[in-house]
Amino acid sequence: MNQASSTIVWFRDDLRVADNPALCAAMASGPTTALFILDEQSPGVRPLGGAAKWWLHHALNELRESLAGLGVPLLLRRGAAAEVLRGLLAADGISTMHWNRRYGGAERAVDAAAKKLATDAGLEAHSHAGTLLHEPWTVLTQDSRNFKVFTPFFNALQRLPMRPVLDRPEAQEPVTTELTSEKLDDWGLLPSAPDWSHGLAAAWVPGEAAARDRLGVVLEEIAGDYATSRDRPDTDGTSRLSAALRWGHLGPVEVWETLSRMLRVHPERAEGTRALMRQLVWRDFCWNLLYHYPDLATRNLRSEFDAFDWAWPGSSVNRGPEETTAARHFKAWCDGSTGYGLVDAGMKQLWETGWMHNRVRMVTASFLVKNLGIHWQVGEEWFWDTLVDADAASNPANWQWVAGCGADASPFVRVFNPLLQAKKFDPHGSYIDRFVPYSKVDQMVDLMASRARALDSLARMKETPPAETGT
Repeated sequence: MNQASSTIVWFRDDLRVADNPALCAAMASGPTTALFILDEQSPGVRPLGGAAKWWLHHALNELRESLAGLGVPLLLRRGAAAEVLRGLLAADGISTMHWNRRYGGAERAVDAAAKKLATDAGLEAHSHAGTLLHEPWTVLTQDSRNFKVFTPFFNALQRLPMRPVLDRPEAQEPVTTELTSEKLDDWGLLPSAPDWSHGLAAAWVPGEAAARDRLGVVLEEIAGDYATSRDRPDTDGTSRLSAALRWGHLGPVEVWETLSRMLRVHPERAEGTRALMRQLVWRDFCWNLLYHYPDLATRNLRSEFDAFDWAWPGSSVNRGPEETTAARHFKAWCDGSTGYGLVDAGMKQLWETGWMHNRVRMVTASFLVKNLGIHWQVGEEWFWDTLVDADAASNPANWQWVAGCGADASPFVRVFNPLLQAKKFDPHGSYIDRFVPYSKVDQMVDLMASRARALDSLARMKETPPAETGT
């Protein structure tokens, strides 16, 4: 027989049922109802991009089915989280809430308000560690500061004990709830007029099941050669697990432990497996940065770059020839019509599939920031809108890395040459031919001249006195 719910588990970026600490704790404490809030109204919360909304729609459909198999109904609500929760927590019979912690500044404020709402209403509220390898405040230097360089962060993280991987919880008796759920189709997450998502649907199946299938492929076919194959966009040599990790279809601890087992069983695959594990730690490093620098997406971590003369397409301040050129260049970059095959192929891949190979991400970002002289925030916002794996920490941290203004950043003088990069990493031209097979576009800028302009801008920045700060 059905039972009334006494516990709510609040899903966010953890859309899975296996190795989910909040879900396991909730179901252990009593009959459970799941909740997902589409919150784009709380102060500071960044609205999802178009590709991410497409992914979320399909991921929630799959999560609903998985939870139903556990006897857990899924409620969907839209609005500012505090307002939604204020109404839900007043329902009869609800005694406990569980969720996995988030680490962005705005999200932490939302969660703190949620905990206060629950405790003020006489309810228990429990948060859990379920989205990173380690909490950002636990990976610190010897003098208790956050790391700004990756390698010592990597070494310190590995010395910390990992939480245990949790099994999928046992099914409960189906729950009956009088709480109403909104209809997912009414949220309008899927594109229409026009529907540009056909390429995304051909490339991806959002959800936990597909993510686990892909992890199996990674273990069997990719991890061993990952150290060398990851740089080749013309082959299937990367994990392609970024979206699964961003949406929490796989927990990073489970992926880490799975790769650790491979190291023990297949030592001949050690080099590639360790390189893949290093990428998992880089993800934690980015989140560590966002936790300590909540304005990561809008402010240079290296403040001296505030004086760099990047262009802002569409700026309301500058409407002269430079602004017009920047706008034209930015549009060509977005459209994949710069005349440089590797850049254009990457931008076409992004638009068609909602994803881009990591090596090509670095090349396209470098081209925008250094050859076209356009501010990294402009590119970061475009990626945020078009990537299915758009991640609030990794996206800005990686853009700042390429731009030279971030933590442990690539030196600004390192300018990726798209012609040399294509020759080295797409030697047969098959990646470029796949996405821009008949491109006859003129090259919009001269690589050597634009590189020289970028380095001149860097020199002028270094000559600029630091801005005075108030007291």
